[in-house]
Amino acid sequence: MKQPYKPLQDQFRTLRLAETAKELPNFMREAEAKGWTYYEFIHEILSYELNCREKKNSEKLMKWAEFPALLTFENFRLEEQTAIGEKHLNILKQLSWIDECFTLIMMGPTGVGKTHLSTALGIHAVEQGYQVSFISMDHLIYVLKSREYVSKSKTRYNRMIKSDLIIIDDVMYMTYEQHDAHLFFQFIYDIYDKAAFILTSNKGPGEWGKFLGDTTLTTAILDRLLHRSEILTFSEEQDSIRMKYRKTLFDSNQVEDLEGDKIG
Repeated sequence: MKQPYKPLQDQFRTLRLAETAKELPNFMREAEAKGWTYYEFIHEILSYELNCREKKNSEKLMKWAEFPALLTFENFRLEEQTAIGEKHLNILKQLSWIDECFTLIMMGPTGVGKTHLSTALGIHAVEQGYQVSFISMDHLIYVLKSREYVSKSKTRYNRMIKSDLIIIDDVMYMTYEQHDAHLFFQFIYDIYDKAAFILTSNKGPGEWGKFLGDTTLTTAILDRLLHRSEILTFSEEQDSIRMKYRKTLFDSNQVEDLEGDKIG
């Protein structure tokens, strides 16, 4: 026997309200049981469809962002940071700097939390509906060099240039060839004033010229990146958080006991 709500489901699907179409029988039963008014019924089904679309869009943006790991504010140890305090972190969480196309430069040694903070900000931005791209400097150069003939690189590049926030990790971690430096400059030039940036690096902007091999080109890049910017400096004296909270396979006491047995 054909269900009485089947024609309605078909109409919902025609209107591209697929999630509501699937849930319609439950909504109709609940409406009858609770005596919903027409307004309440329409409000419920539209709210459900909008929530489903927001969830799907957020999942899509998270996939596109390609974050290295799910590093959120929930497990970010703010009390151990030297570069930022609670007041400034709350300002960053408001995300107005993304709309203003600001650049955040996070400087400091390896393991102090630069990637964690940048990723947490990126995930927070995705949750607020912004499109974000996370990429290492090395992989960015590869994408720029191969986007004309590698389809995956072309897709990655197209998503980046449409992003509201671009996070580039490990900037100037190594020396680049002149052609690579020009590609990086062209990328910054094309995106300038269209997206916000977060750059993490263990080198200060004053040292970038040595790695790009062209002082004039470096000046042109920094002129755009630093036009609207904030620099967060993680102390050189700060211990590596990764090493401080590293996990081990063996209990330290057990290892000491074994070494004692060998000596004996």
